Amino acid sequence: MSRTGILAALSAGQERQLMDLAHEVSFPVGTRLFEEGGEADRFWIVRTGTVDLDLRVPGRRPAVVDSVGPGGLLGWSWLCRPHEWHLGAEAAGPVRAREFEAAAVRDLCRRDPLLGHALLASVAEVIGRRLRAARARLLDH
Repeated sequence: MSRTGILAALSAGQERQLMDLAHEVSFPVGTRLFEEGGEADRFWIVRTGTVDLDLRVPGRRPAVVDSVGPGGLLGWSWLCRPHEWHLGAEAAGPVRAREFEAAAVRDLCRRDPLLGHALLASVAEVIGRRLRAARARLLDH
């Protein structure tokens, strides 16, 4: 896997520690990976494919506010209390990803504060990008 996204923020040793916690998963098109308000107990780094992030809109289908492609972080709510998804996510096509259990990664961050800081800073950048993308898409509607 190339060093993009959150992996680029880590040293080689930190990346190895994190990747030791990963396992490969795949999702067919149309799979709902999580729902807004659900328990954020895992996250993914997308290897192939695209996942659409959406927001509930009363009386309508969820509005797509951003997409995550190869190398991208899918899910940040696992890091921030109350660990509930802020958006929903659906595979826009076949997706392969590395999946991480949130509790194990949070424990790793507690044991290695430098790794934890690097992940937190990287996730904060993702949150900022997602907020800007969501705002832009919602203003277009």
